[in-house]
Amino acid sequence: MTQPQPKNPLHGVTLQMILEHLVAQHGWEQLGRMIDIRCFKYDPSIKSSLQFLRRTPWARQQVEALYLRDKARPGP
Repeated sequence: MTQPQPKNPLHGVTLQMILEHLVAQHGWEQLGRMIDIRCFKYDPSIKSSLQFLRRTPWARQQVEALYLRDKARPGP
C-alpha cells in the first residue's frame, strides 16, 4: 500500500494531466519557447511528449516545475 503524501503537490496528478493543463494554458508554441524540448516544437502531440518526458528526467522536472508555478499563480 502506498503512503499518503500530503506535502507532495504533485501527488495524484498524472504527467498526462500536467501536460494537458500546460497545453490548454499556454499552447504548444509557447511551451516550446518556455521549455526547449523538440517534441514541443516540431509536430507536437500529447502521446509523443509523454513518451519523451517519461524517458527524460530533466525534461520532466522542467515541465513539473512549470506546472507548479502555474498552479501557484492566482487565477483571474
